[in-house]
Amino acid sequence: MRANSITNSTFTDIGLLILRVFLGLGMCLGHGLGKWTKLFSGEEIHFADPFGLGAFTSLAVAVFAEVVCSILLTLGLLTRWSLVPLLMTMLVAVFVVHISDGFGGMEKALLYGIGYITILFTGPGKFSLDAFLKRKSK
Repeated sequence: MRANSITNSTFTDIGLLILRVFLGLGMCLGHGLGKWTKLFSGEEIHFADPFGLGAFTSLAVAVFAEVVCSILLTLGLLTRWSLVPLLMTMLVAVFVVHISDGFGGMEKALLYGIGYITILFTGPGKFSLDAFLKRKSK
């Protein structure tokens, strides 16, 4: 393998690490923890219920995606599995919650969604727990 391809591969993996950490922590800290607080506040829950599951269940599903799955994404653990609930949450955000807000209202959910799709296609990179566990199992 040439030195240039090793460098390109390393830079790609560093880029994937940066993307995973930013998307994971951004979602968890910027969106998930607020929903977590609402879920466990003991107050009456008012939350979008696009699938008729009830406000509590819909909020719990969003908290699972935006907190638990975001932490898994940040660590690069069960990465592709963690992206499924996150992508579904972004699809709901775009096509249900913000559909009437125009592009500006949907933009953040679209950006997160595109980042999630990118990692889904590429994998988490070599600087992830998934890659570490794969190396250890060989």
